[in-house]
Amino acid sequence: MLDQAKTSPLLDKLQWRYATKKYDAAKVVAEEKIEAILEAIRLAPTSSGLQPFQVLVVTNKEIRAKIQPVAFGQAQVVDASHLLVFAAWDNYTDARIDAVVDRTASERGAPREAVAEYYDMLKGMYLPREAEVNHQHAARQAYIALGVALTAAAFEEVDATPMEGFDPAAVDEILGLKAHGLRSVVLMPVGYRASEGDWLNGLKKVRKAREDLIVEVK
Repeated sequence: MLDQAKTSPLLDKLQWRYATKKYDAAKVVAEEKIEAILEAIRLAPTSSGLQPFQVLVVTNKEIRAKIQPVAFGQAQVVDASHLLVFAAWDNYTDARIDAVVDRTASERGAPREAVAEYYDMLKGMYLPREAEVNHQHAARQAYIALGVALTAAAFEEVDATPMEGFDPAAVDEILGLKAHGLRSVVLMPVGYRASEGDWLNGLKKVRKAREDLIVEVK
């Protein structure tokens, strides 16, 4: 068990972060920090390496102004430096899985047939399922990447807020996601906390005690 008196750079950053409620609209996150967060998303683990989602980086103020009303008017959408939209595949298809096979075989220098055997097995499991079941599976993979993104943002000392409070269908319409076989699942504004006006800033982080959260099975 980690000694509570000890710490680490990563844990320090996780103590520092919180779900920022008010951003300083005048502050812009440096591009290298945004790229570090996006690269962390790209490297995040997903089931069978499918990466069944895309991340839209929205900086256009007019588009974000359209999203704000369908996100319950939350100011983070427009005040943050960047808005990341995690959009999961609406379904698994032969073509989407084949693209993973081709990429894997190419980058590993492996015979395509050797790689395809495993993914053909996945096709047998996934393709007969209802589209909604597959979308929900894809959405869970996006949430894994969201967790990595939040951690990466904290490591870069960039504030970030995971947001489910929005109308996905409306956001899909604004961003034209349906045409790409995508559905929005979670938003993540990133930027810098405002010095005033954020009721959560400075409050003690409240989490379950270790013994209430962690169960060791020996």
